[in-house]
Amino acid sequence: MARAVPSLARWLLIGVALWLTVASTNAAENPLPIPSPPEPPAKAYLLMDANSGRVLAERNADERLEPASLTKIMTAYVVFEEVKKGHIKLDDLVTVSEKAWKTEGSRMFAKVGAQISVENLLKGMIVQSGNDASVALAEHVSGDETVFAQMMNQHAERLGMKNTHYKNSMGLPDPEHYATARDLALLSAALIRDFPNFYEWHSIKEFEFNGIKQPNRNRLLFTDPTVDGVKTGHTKGAGYCLVASALRDNMRLISVVLGTASDKARADANRALLDYGYRFFETKTVYKGGEALAKARIYKGEAKELPIGLAQDFYVTFPRGQFNAVKSSLDIAGLFVAPIKQGDAAGTAKATLNDQVVAERPLVALQTVETGGFFRRMADSVALWFK
Repeated sequence: MARAVPSLARWLLIGVALWLTVASTNAAENPLPIPSPPEPPAKAYLLMDANSGRVLAERNADERLEPASLTKIMTAYVVFEEVKKGHIKLDDLVTVSEKAWKTEGSRMFAKVGAQISVENLLKGMIVQSGNDASVALAEHVSGDETVFAQMMNQHAERLGMKNTHYKNSMGLPDPEHYATARDLALLSAALIRDFPNFYEWHSIKEFEFNGIKQPNRNRLLFTDPTVDGVKTGHTKGAGYCLVASALRDNMRLISVVLGTASDKARADANRALLDYGYRFFETKTVYKGGEALAKARIYKGEAKELPIGLAQDFYVTFPRGQFNAVKSSLDIAGLFVAPIKQGDAAGTAKATLNDQVVAERPLVALQTVETGGFFRRMADSVALWFK
């Protein structure tokens, strides 16, 4: 039989329990501030969540710098796009030109006149950072590397890379060849999103061609199993550069470090930034893309209701442990009058934390609604008049 707890002891236990409850509530409502991010010795750096786009750390992120072989991220993007569109094929044989063979810098040791598949050239460029492979691919896609550079710049503009300009496919120095840490993060996120199957090649640790085996220069691939890309770069002017990406617990981060003093320094800098991001932040999906989040009245249309949602998943990055404090809301646009096309703007989805907007994405019409018949248009004209 249980013994009765003396009244004084019982009240002490209740008091302690209440204190712990209040303390835990206060801790949840008033979390400790996030520590400042590391400041690696580099000309510029940026840490970004690939899905939400939130920047977690940066310095000189918009300074135009020499990208060296980080250029090849865009070269790969353009070639992947051409394969996706069916303009070229992975098993196409490319004849290596004298220009490609003579290109300075790192190489996959392709011989002049050799015929090499697009796939092997891509792997030689991505893993071995072959400048000869880059030029051969550029010539195969567009006939001339100068024309290919124009294609690179067109994609850069489309992706919102506002401070980037390309003059060649491999990253050899040129006064008009530059990029920024922010732009390289945007590009890397697009590469991972748009070509997930091809992106897997960026995690290949070594590649052998022409009897020569070369390791991937990204040290983090060998020391961190969550890192699966992206690309290294180095010239005398650019210093040692690295764009790294990791996936941990369904959260993907991209770190860009430009202009460090050594191979080890760029690896250490990226590792520190990634570890900081994963330690103090997390990313969750607030709304799923393609799902009807609301239905709005549409006038003069074949249908009376317009489903509204997001074109893509809406991710939010926030301090770790504060997801319950994130609030989401939909701001639907005004009156909708047919015809409305799928993808037309329909408002804004927002996420707030402590009354501060931390992310927002455009709402769109999820389906097309054509103009309705005569009587529907007339009836809705009267309804709109009263509106």
